[in-house]
Parts: sequence; structure tokens; C-alpha cells
Amino acid sequence: MLKNAAIATSVFMVTTTIAHAEDPYRIGITQNNVGVDSYQTTYESAFEQAADELDNVEVVVLDAGGDVARQIGQVRNLIQQRVDAIIIWPTNGQAVIPVIRQAHNAGIPVVVTNSKIAEAGLEYIAAFSGPDNVQQGASSAEMMCDALDGEGQIVQIAGQPGYTTAMERSQGFEERLAEACPGVELVETQPADWNREKAQRVMENFLTKYDDIDGVYAGDDNMGVGALNAAKSADRAEEIVFIGATNFAVGYEAIERGEYYGSIYQSPVDDAEAALQTALDVLSGEEVPKMNFFETPKITADNLAEFEKPVF
Repeated sequence: MLKNAAIATSVFMVTTTIAHAEDPYRIGITQNNVGVDSYQTTYESAFEQAADELDNVEVVVLDAGGDVARQIGQVRNLIQQRVDAIIIWPTNGQAVIPVIRQAHNAGIPVVVTNSKIAEAGLEYIAAFSGPDNVQQGASSAEMMCDALDGEGQIVQIAGQPGYTTAMERSQGFEERLAEACPGVELVETQPADWNREKAQRVMENFLTKYDDIDGVYAGDDNMGVGALNAAKSADRAEEIVFIGATNFAVGYEAIERGEYYGSIYQSPVDDAEAALQTALDVLSGEEVPKMNFFETPKITADNLAEFEKPVF
């Protein structure tokens, strides 16, 4: 089965454009935390594979392990190495701004990937490449409204506190929920740091605290499936609607089984290839939009057949 045409075309354009880059470049990337979930692991593999297919690109691949101090040190090291460009998946959208400014002042263009930095740092970056996380949250809210027919009581399991993606998805979800279905009440939000086991514990606490939970919104499917597992163990899953973002394979399979209502389709391969292509476009002098968003559509049982099961 094929993804929708827009996503397939986007990947084709990324691949062909990369293949036509001519000048040799050395690009450094520092990621957020490869070990925290399979999305980031797949992203790293896809990024390295895309770079390996090119004869004119050398990459320095680093991982911050979720530690903002380590990531700041990694960017400084890349500056000292005088790489041609730096790609950063920020561990903290505010704390990394000073070191991004250092790279900018050193004449090294910075591409922020996947998760945006705070607005104060946008003047120092060449571009952002990734999903529109506010819109993803809004799309998830629309699915929740549809699933509950505009009435109910829900809880939210958010990502890592202080992490831009987590904040933007929550923002988009909460704003659109209030606008589209004021009859759905968000009674509590707790973070689970993108971790399935922690999300299961958070959901266990919610189930103990609230006799009535009609829906759960999770910041990604990794956490959403953790919440689903907790509800199944408590024999309450059938009474709850589960909606996530960043559709993982486990979320896709749960939608197939009818246990999970919906999610947002986001490919880490598209994400990685788009970041590398954006950096190459910047280095080649092309005019690049400040915000490069790739498409992330809603996915439910109604359109599941239009999408391939994620590999992560």
C-alpha cells in the first residue's frame, strides 16, 4: 500500500534533489535523544543512509542523549570543527539559543529539525525543517471531537516538559478543543516524557483518580499505547477513546484492531531526508522558506488502508 501522493512526491523530490547537489559539504547533526523512542532511532538511520548515498556529503552524527548541556557542548565542538552547516534537533528550544547564535556569528548556517526553538532564536537559524506540531495537536483535537460527538471528559498525556514539540502539540490540541467542542472537558494533563512505561503509570493514576474518562490524548503513539495498556489491564479500555500523534507501528496496529481511534501520520524517514535536503539547499544558495513543514495527515480506521504501517 502507498502513502498518500503528496508524501510520496515529497520523498521523491527530496531524493532527486539531494542527488543533484554538486559541491562537497561537511554537515554536523546533533540529535535530541536517539535512545528514547523508535522514531528517533529510525530518523538517525534514515539520515545516515541518505548521506551515505551521496559522494559529496560527509556527516558528523552526534546524539545529546536528552541532555541540553551535552548538546550545547556538541554544537560548540562542531563550530570548532568548522563544519559547513549544523543540523540540531533541540533538547530544549530555549536553552540552545545562545549556542545557535554562536554558530550564526561564526558564519555556520543552522537548520533546526523536527522540534522548533523559541521565537527569540529564529533570527539565528537558516531554516526549520519538520512537522507543524501546533497543527498536529489541532488535528488530534478534531478527531477527539468527532469520536466523542462533542461531549465528554478527557485526560492528556504530554511529552517532555520544556520540549517545544510537546508544548506545541498540547497548545494546538487545547486551543482547538476549546474552539471546536467546548462540551469536551480536559480535566488533567500529566507528562510522560515520550516514554511508554511512564505513560502507562500516568494512565494508571488517572484511572484510579477518575471514575469517568471518555478519552485520552497522548503526545505520541508510544505514550498512547502505554495508556491503552493501562486501561486494558484495568478492564476499562472499551469505554475510552485513544488518540495520539506521530503514528508508531504499535499505534497503527491498535487502530487496525479497533482499540485506538486515530493518530497523525508522520514519517521519520521524510523528516530526516527533509532536514538534510534543507541544509544542502541553504549551502547551495537556494532561497529556502524559514519554516519548512512537511505534510502530516490524520489517520483513523476510515483511511488506514491509504498508509503503510510505520517501520518504527
